[in-house]
Amino acid sequence: MGLLTIGAFARAARLTPKALRLYDQVGILPPAAVDPESGYRLYDPEQLPLARLVAQLRRLGMPLAKIRTVCGLEPAAAAEAITAYWQEVTADTAARARLATFLVDRLSGGGTTMVQANPALVVRYAAGCDTGAVRDSNEDAAYASERLLAVADGMRGPGGAAASTAAIDALKALELADVPAADLLTMLAAAVADADRTVRALATDDHQPVTTLTALLRSGSQLALVHIGDTRAYLLRGGELSLLTQDHTWVQTQVDQGKLDRDQAGAHPERALLVRALGGGQQVEADLALRTALPGDRYLLCSDGLSAVVNRAILQSALSAATDPALTVRRLIDLAQAEGAPDNIACVIADIAAG
Repeated sequence: MGLLTIGAFARAARLTPKALRLYDQVGILPPAAVDPESGYRLYDPEQLPLARLVAQLRRLGMPLAKIRTVCGLEPAAAAEAITAYWQEVTADTAARARLATFLVDRLSGGGTTMVQANPALVVRYAAGCDTGAVRDSNEDAAYASERLLAVADGMRGPGGAAASTAAIDALKALELADVPAADLLTMLAAAVADADRTVRALATDDHQPVTTLTALLRSGSQLALVHIGDTRAYLLRGGELSLLTQDHTWVQTQVDQGKLDRDQAGAHPERALLVRALGGGQQVEADLALRTALPGDRYLLCSDGLSAVVNRAILQSALSAATDPALTVRRLIDLAQAEGAPDNIACVIADIAAG
């Protein structure tokens, strides 16, 4: 088969001639030849796979500059680049959805009503860490106060413990800030950016420490949640246990894409492989959300040393027991120990009561 005119090639690729002219101008899909007399663009049928790929990437919403980069990669590297792009889109969409929910709630009066109904709350809290039964060092960190709850899990290796500690230390200054609840997310975002820079500064010539971070910052009855990595936040409310965070792991992306089910993900050898963390990647990508605390709520923040080895039903049963936070922390660590405790364990419990 000879060269195709732009119209014939457009029909075969399910594109428009206008799109093909644009892709030529930006250097993504130049024609195989240009007629010297008429100036008509001519395309080789072997260019059809590339044209279809470009069309599919455009349907994903990928910018042309990024498409040009992806099209110049080998298939495996292109697949990784597309995965990374879609993770960015998913995170951005989730962040916009949370912001929209917050704005709708606030503008409709729901958030205001809730704050007025609970003008004073008391927080009872406890935090604990344990090295576990297998590891010989502890890279987890946990912190709890009346205003700040935080858990971080540093990657095993040089600087892991320093990274998790630095991440939490970067948030502690926020305990002293007296700001409206609406400013909590902005403060957290700035503090996490500072934490990311601090963790990156711990790098050596041959190693870059990374850490996860999950934290709650309170102002009145409002709780600002920040999350990056696979540490988790749970809420026990009315006897129901809810997971407030989504793991930023490779296996979770496979679950989201329908390539693995949850049972397969839980047993996968790469289940702890992070796709987002402080100190990792080109820039920090933390999830942020604002929640309203109610009397009777019980919050759990923990590392995967607990959540990965103690199943959900047992976790819910332990949290539902009417024990004070310190005893509950000890109980959770004991449960992880009973399952072999292959990793460090960190957890924070906070109970919300009317003042």
